[in-house]
Amino acid sequence: MLVIVDYGLGNLRSVQCALRRVGQEALITSDAEKIATADGIILPGVGAFWRAMENLREAGLAKVVLETARNGKPLLGICLGMQLLFTESDEHGRHEGLGLIPGKVRRFAPGLKVPHMGWNEVKHGTPSPLFKDVADGAFFYFAHSYYVDPDDSATVIGATDYGLTFSSAVQAGNVFGVQFHPERSGPAGLAMLENFCRLC
Repeated sequence: MLVIVDYGLGNLRSVQCALRRVGQEALITSDAEKIATADGIILPGVGAFWRAMENLREAGLAKVVLETARNGKPLLGICLGMQLLFTESDEHGRHEGLGLIPGKVRRFAPGLKVPHMGWNEVKHGTPSPLFKDVADGAFFYFAHSYYVDPDDSATVIGATDYGLTFSSAVQAGNVFGVQFHPERSGPAGLAMLENFCRLC
């Protein structure tokens, strides 16, 4: 069983519906025991980084997500959920993340329209099973004002241009993150979600 972590921020139902379209049932839950025993974890998110981390810690979910990922279970962070995988964010001051992938979350430079919203290309980086049967340069749907800056460029499996080339998809072992919303990205997004389900 896949679980979608409910920590009070995120478009949980749309992710669940997209998974159903590829034949995968997923449980929306804030139950630490169910998260710990899942075959795979999806960490979605919409909103502020600091609030998300506060909610995860107060609900006792940060610890179980960390432990489950470190035990080798596949974990996929979507949008804010991807940013939470990193060491820290400079959104509204410095805030610590889950630290599963070394690096920082940074705001787009002044002069760029934020949020970066709408369809944009994702170019393949380091080969990853997440992009199996997904075309290089496929378009995905974005809605964000911050981007991730990994310490290790080898973790970058997808990149997108928006004023600069930023990391729009990452992988560190069993931990994956995408800045875009695969659940809102048509066939390419569904293919990516199906690939994650296979990994689980």
